[in-house]
Amino acid sequence: MFKQISDKLDNLGTGLILGGILPMFAFLIIYLVRFRFFEFSRFLFIITSTEVLPKLLSLCVVPNLAVFFIFIWTNKYYSARGVLFATIIFSFIILLLKVIL
Repeated sequence: MFKQISDKLDNLGTGLILGGILPMFAFLIIYLVRFRFFEFSRFLFIITSTEVLPKLLSLCVVPNLAVFFIFIWTNKYYSARGVLFATIIFSFIILLLKVIL
């Protein structure tokens, strides 16, 4: 039964969703742990005006590495592809932010 559920989770969509949500969750954790005394809108204004946003987003993508390797080690190659694709999308966003900011 667990094998059937595990096999159903081995698809590109699972990896894309997990690879997209995890960096946002990491961003929220960084905000709550380090900058909770700022209002969230003020926090966003500060990190965009000081050009820290691309660097912070780069750090938020790092947890995708752990998820990617977990999928590889458990032979969930389609989910690993989804995480990799989400990471590439985040990389392009970070590159655009570096050019714009």
